[in-house]
Amino acid sequence: MADNPDSVKQEAIGLCEALQLSIQDVLFFTIKKINPATYLTKGHLERVAETVQDKDIKLVYIDKQLKPGQQRDLEEYLQVKVVDRTGLILEIFADRAKTQEGRIQVDLAYKMYQKSRLVRAWTHLERQRGGGGFIGGPGEKQTELDRRALDVEIRKLEKDLEKIKSNRALQRKARERESFPIIALVGYTNAGKSTLFNYLTNETVLSKDMLFATLDPTMRAIKLPNGQQAILSDTVGFIRNLPTELVAAFSATLEEVVEADIILHVHDISSADFESQRRTVLDTLDNLGIDNEADHIIDIYNKIDLLREADEPEAKRLQKLYRRSADSVVLSAHTGEGLNDLLNCLVYHLLLGQTDYSFVIPLSDGKAISWLHTYGTIQQTQYAENDANLTVTLGEAAFNKFTKVFGYYPLSEAMPLSYLQSSHHEE
Repeated sequence: MADNPDSVKQEAIGLCEALQLSIQDVLFFTIKKINPATYLTKGHLERVAETVQDKDIKLVYIDKQLKPGQQRDLEEYLQVKVVDRTGLILEIFADRAKTQEGRIQVDLAYKMYQKSRLVRAWTHLERQRGGGGFIGGPGEKQTELDRRALDVEIRKLEKDLEKIKSNRALQRKARERESFPIIALVGYTNAGKSTLFNYLTNETVLSKDMLFATLDPTMRAIKLPNGQQAILSDTVGFIRNLPTELVAAFSATLEEVVEADIILHVHDISSADFESQRRTVLDTLDNLGIDNEADHIIDIYNKIDLLREADEPEAKRLQKLYRRSADSVVLSAHTGEGLNDLLNCLVYHLLLGQTDYSFVIPLSDGKAISWLHTYGTIQQTQYAENDANLTVTLGEAAFNKFTKVFGYYPLSEAMPLSYLQSSHHEE
């Protein structure tokens, strides 16, 4: 499905506004044949040049990924700085990254992008270097030296990123040992992921109406209606034509999505470009090796309040369509409407594949009883004089953890063995 032209323009404006750029004019062209040298056709290029001169514009943003030579030729023709889609998104990421992990990932992506620009990108790179010194031999071009320096920096950043991946893997194993399920939020940028994250966790993660409001990954514990605890993960929003440099650099962060027990795909159903945004997210998930039809993906149709204002019949239709769905929830993260439906849906999905067990535990062992309340779903509790008989729903990992740490086994397994032993003794 083709992108909505108005949505494309608004997104381009939003990207510029994310860097607080002053927008002087917006030109929208339908290009049937790309000019290999400047991307834009001669007529379009003349119109851009006229606008640049008339309004004294210092920077031109092209909402496409340009080849290095195209960017250079555009700058020479327009006599101003030209930034393409990849370059602008990298600038936004660099501006938003706050944690050490985020900065390393963005720096790596920028260096990879910068390396691709070292193809006669600037005149100073054509200088010849003499034979003095041990770095460059006789006649070695400045371009080659700059590329070599970037290679060194890239290798260092890649090593730093590998350390981050190793640390994340250790953290993931620790969470697995704790038996907390992971719930990951994904969605197109500005779909409302961070607003939903804040509502569910009572946090204050930045959630403005802007593209890439949240960049650094955030993980927080949440408590579900059945008493079970889980980890909710929020990360960077996806966007159409996301630079490949960023996908590669943010692989450590995106691994959290790959390993999640449940993925919440947050949609902005008030967007005119809803279907195109949905496809962008699904394509990104597919590139991560996640099956779009997987049972653990729940569609979250967010901003129902805005859709109701714009098209009330459509809002009613969607709410009726997904009212009894186990894989879709209609809600507003802003007003809280439908949040209970989401929580109940999460409980349902986490209980799938889990098993009910009955344990008899001495009342004196409060630690074991508390553990079951934290990591399982208590279905029934019966008290005897000194014991508590608990029927609890546990996943396989939680069950193995409990039996290993506390040494209790469920009645369904313990009783037959006890019966055989007692019968044997009676004989």
